[in-house]
Amino acid sequence: MTTMGGHEMTARRNHVLIVGWDGVRDDTLRAARTPHLDEIAADGFLATVRVHEKNPTISGPVWSTMATGVYRDLHGVHDNDFHANAFDRYPDVLTQVRAAQPGATTFAAGAWAPLVEEASGGPLFAGGGYRPGLPERSEDGPLETVAAMDEAVISRVARELRHRDHSVVFAYAALPDIVGHTEGVTERYRVSVETCDEQLGVLMAAIDARPTGGQEDWTIIVLTDHGHRDEGDHGGDSDEERLAWIAARGPGIDRAPVGVDHADVVPHVLQTLGLGVREDLPGRPFGARPV
Repeated sequence: MTTMGGHEMTARRNHVLIVGWDGVRDDTLRAARTPHLDEIAADGFLATVRVHEKNPTISGPVWSTMATGVYRDLHGVHDNDFHANAFDRYPDVLTQVRAAQPGATTFAAGAWAPLVEEASGGPLFAGGGYRPGLPERSEDGPLETVAAMDEAVISRVARELRHRDHSVVFAYAALPDIVGHTEGVTERYRVSVETCDEQLGVLMAAIDARPTGGQEDWTIIVLTDHGHRDEGDHGGDSDEERLAWIAARGPGIDRAPVGVDHADVVPHVLQTLGLGVREDLPGRPFGARPV
């Protein structure tokens, strides 16, 4: 509580929302209609990111880098099997926040089990999180199933954003990657990206609906892990697979950062919340690299 002109003023609190869209090619993103992501970019930045050479263009290693701030040589995740992880030495950012802020809460949700459950050597987020159950309709194919699970994730995260006071929230959408694997970079792949943007709008509206009287600052980070080849699939070194992207807005973000990297998410989140950043992390808060 601070005082100004004889009036008590409540200090503004910082919160972070991280939204992951799996497998969204950079050029497809820019060709899609994404008004909510465009709003974030206009207030902050949207930057093309080349997946670091230490990581393959595979979800497990890159999401682990996003969450821990280090590459696969340190976090130990080389593919989509997480069993060899070193998360005890390099914990995820949500765990770091809870350790540094007594009483703080965080929330993670996604349809991909290793992110939030004890599956395939996970969870990536040590506290676990929400993964929706499979839809009951047996006639649904894989795309319909994943789309329904993504919707359930967004619905749950929106409720958490409106009604809980989490320091950091992570929401993950799987549909674009599943479309890419199923049929390649098609019209439905582009539409899946636009669906992700509509879901982003739901989350942004939930933040706007919080009963806090404008006494909060929110940093929103939206990113992907890798792209896809035209025919679908990934894991190689082509530009179509290795070019990803990050968008963000929030306090202190006023220009497109130089050389932004997936490893920058952790230090930026910690700095935003006023927490210490490990000196051995390779990333830098957005905008902190020399011009």
